[in-house]
Amino acid sequence: MAYRYEQLEQWDKQYVWHPFTQMKQYAKERPLIIERGQGSYLYDVDGNRYLDGYASLWVNVHGHNDPELNAALREQLEKIAHSTLLGSANVPSILLAKRLLEYWPHMSKVFYSDTGAAAVEIALKIAYQYWKNIDPVQYAKKNKFVSLKEAYHGDTVGAVSVGGMETFHRIFAPLLFERIEVPSPYVYRMDEYGSEQEIVGYCLRELERVLEEQHDQIAAVVIEPLVQGAAGIIVHPRGFLKGVERLCRRYGVLFICDEVAVGFGRTGTMFACEQEEVKPDLVCLGKGITGGYLPLAATLVTEEIYAAFLGDVDEDKTFYHGHTYTGNQLTCSVALKNIELIEKRGLIDSVKRKARRLAEWLERLYEIPIVGDIRQKGLMCGIEIVKDRRTKEVFPRAAMVEHRIILEARRRGLVIRPLGPVLTFIPVLSMSEDEMAEAVRILFDSLACLYEQARAELL
Repeated sequence: MAYRYEQLEQWDKQYVWHPFTQMKQYAKERPLIIERGQGSYLYDVDGNRYLDGYASLWVNVHGHNDPELNAALREQLEKIAHSTLLGSANVPSILLAKRLLEYWPHMSKVFYSDTGAAAVEIALKIAYQYWKNIDPVQYAKKNKFVSLKEAYHGDTVGAVSVGGMETFHRIFAPLLFERIEVPSPYVYRMDEYGSEQEIVGYCLRELERVLEEQHDQIAAVVIEPLVQGAAGIIVHPRGFLKGVERLCRRYGVLFICDEVAVGFGRTGTMFACEQEEVKPDLVCLGKGITGGYLPLAATLVTEEIYAAFLGDVDEDKTFYHGHTYTGNQLTCSVALKNIELIEKRGLIDSVKRKARRLAEWLERLYEIPIVGDIRQKGLMCGIEIVKDRRTKEVFPRAAMVEHRIILEARRRGLVIRPLGPVLTFIPVLSMSEDEMAEAVRILFDSLACLYEQARAELL
C-alpha cells in the first residue's frame, strides 16, 4: 500500500524520535523520507533523487540494492534467519570469523555484536577483565582507560565513558567510569605547537607522561586509528598511530583500535592499521562490515588475551557478555559476501584512485571564504566552516549555518551531514568519479549560496 508524503510526514513527526536530532527544530522542517535506493542514489517517496554523500551513516560500500548482496541475503534466508550463538554455533559466523582473521593474522578470536558501540563496550570489558583474570591482586588498580581529546567511540555507557566530545557526553558525566584524556593531533587548531611532526611529538610526549605516571592503573589506551570521525574528520599525521602503539608496549598497557568508522576500505586500505603496520591487542569493527545492509559488529582479540579467559568452571574466568542476535546468520552471510565483493571488484584500489581525484576537486572549495580547512583520508572528508578564516572563529550555533548548508545541498540533490562546524562528505565507496565530481559541484554551489547569506546576516 502506497502512502502519500503528507500522511507519512504527519506520522513521522507524531511517532518517531530521531537520533542525534533536536526534534523541536526537526518538526519545523520538511523531512526527507527515503523510499528506495539504487547505486549511489537515494530516492524519496516523491521520486526525487539524491547522491548519498553520507553513505547512510558511513556504512554503504557497494551501493544500494546491490544484486549480489541481495542474493546472499535471500540464499541464507531460505536456510535459517537466526539461532543463538550461546552454547552453539552456526555456519556463517564460523566462516566470517575465519575471513576476518585472515586480515588480522596476529589476532586469534572474534566476538560478535550488533553495533560499533557494542564492539567497543566489549573491548573495554575484555581489557578490564583480562588483567583481573591474570592476577586480581597484582593488577587490582588497572581500572582506567586513556583516550584522546574529542574521542568518540559510541553511545553506550562504557563507550561514552571513553569519549571526549563535550557536546555529546557531558550530560552523562555522573554515570561514567574514569577516563584519562590526552591531546589529539588536531593540526588545524594547534598552530602554537609548530609543524605536523612537532604536534605529533607533543601529543606523544603527553601520552608518555600519563603512562609513565599511571601505567599501573591503566588497563588500555583506546583510539580511532588515523581519523577521528565524529570529532570532525580529524586526520592524524603519519607516525602518531605507530607512536601510540610503541608507548603501549613500553608501559605494559593494552592497545585498543576502534576501526568501526575507518575499516573496510574507507581510508584507502582494507583497515586503517595497515597504513602504519600497527598490531593492536583488540580491534573493533562495524559500519561497513555488511556493506551497509544489516547491523553487525565484531571485537577481535589476540590469543594471549583469549587465553586469559580459559579456566575451570569454578574459576569464574568466563566472559559474561552476549547479545540475543550475536553472530546472526543473515548479517554474517551478507558480511561474507561483502568481503568477497571488495576483493573481486578491486574496491581498495579504486578507493585510492578516487581519493586522489577527490583531493584535487575539494581544493576548489577554498575559493569560498567560509571554508577554513579541508581534511581528507581516503574517502572520508571534512570541511570546517569558519566565520573568520584568519582567526578560525566559527559561527554561533544558533545561526545554524552548517545545517542550512546541508539543506541547500539536499535541495540540489546531495545528502550530507554536519558534525558541529564541520561538513562531512563520506560517499558510498563505489560512487563513480563522475558522481563524486557532481557531489563536489553541489557542495561548492551550496557553500557559495550560504556564504552570500551569511555575509548579509552575520559578517
